[in-house]
Amino acid sequence: MEQPLDIRDVARRTGLSSRALRFYEARGLLKPLRTHTGRRIYGRGELERLQQIVALKRAGLSLAQIGKLTARGSMDFAAVIQTQLEIIEKRKQELEEAKALLLNVKSRIDRGEPVDAETFCSLISQGEKIMQPQDWKKVTDRYFSEDEKAHWAKHPPATPEGFDQAEYAAKWKDIGDRVQAAIPSGPDSPKAQALYDEWQQLLAPFKATATPEMMSGATRFYERMDEWHGDAPQAPFTPEAFRFIQEVGRRRAST
Repeated sequence: MEQPLDIRDVARRTGLSSRALRFYEARGLLKPLRTHTGRRIYGRGELERLQQIVALKRAGLSLAQIGKLTARGSMDFAAVIQTQLEIIEKRKQELEEAKALLLNVKSRIDRGEPVDAETFCSLISQGEKIMQPQDWKKVTDRYFSEDEKAHWAKHPPATPEGFDQAEYAAKWKDIGDRVQAAIPSGPDSPKAQALYDEWQQLLAPFKATATPEMMSGATRFYERMDEWHGDAPQAPFTPEAFRFIQEVGRRRAST
């Protein structure tokens, strides 16, 4: 019989984070065994269930949907594998198309030929399709109505000249991690108060131009973060961190 793996081994071998594994457990999707000291261990059954969760996520199902499916008992493991193979085949075709386009453009550049506008548009389209993660869009599509998405498209938040989106995203990830670490100190602690002020500063570019509808929709979206957090690796903070910051704000407003 194969030796069961602890959470660190599973994280190292699968590429999933320990936090993701604990999150799936908290959502009731995964139930690792426990040693007498409380250490999580994963046997064949737990690893098979984990494979199913990951495969179904890649197929576009939400964690809530996966929970309903897996709650019914054993699943058709072969069907899950087949679904994953179909996703890989589609991805492979998209990559081949992108590769062919890039090679064609490169050969034209090497020959000194100009690149026309139509080709640039094709490059942009392929870049959006192939290089940009799709998980975040899948999540937002589930939680924002068509009217709300149209409103956001019509009223995009203004950004100052030289605004670096990657740097801005990194700042949100950094503060999300620090808020998570500050939760044990309590919402009334000086650390929590300072983080709240920093959080509001990061929100300033959005709040400066967002309409009331946009603010309301964004707040509602993050208040339902428990439903989708595991589906969006790009999420810069956890549901617990968001609730903590909200509580800090509520307490400050009541004083």
